[in-house]
Amino acid sequence: MSIPVDLDQLATALSDFPYGYLLTTSGAAVKAIAITAHVEDAEVVIPVESRGSSTNLASNPTATLLFPPTEPRGYSLIVDGTARADGEGFRLAPSRAVLHRPAAHSDEGEGTHTHDGSCGHDCKPL
Repeated sequence: MSIPVDLDQLATALSDFPYGYLLTTSGAAVKAIAITAHVEDAEVVIPVESRGSSTNLASNPTATLLFPPTEPRGYSLIVDGTARADGEGFRLAPSRAVLHRPAAHSDEGEGTHTHDGSCGHDCKPL
């Protein structure tokens, strides 16, 4: 489910997630590396180097950051964008972000939030 969000709030949201994963692709293969991240100059800074991820981004700059929930039944933070290696790690220009969890994990009374009522997930914008 895609929810346009105010990316100005991404720095605050990231402060709640101590680690995540950078996902890049090469052909049909997905490469995942563990990361930490923060926002600087409207980009997500990822101070981790990876030769494989750099190679993937050189041919396909589309990337996703996935930050798992920090507590049971909590939200994951998913950030999509375009990324590049910068010599000290990576920088991702975010295009969208969402807090996401299965509807079965929602708090009692919160319900499921969807565009058309068909998504079985509890998502909320940042």
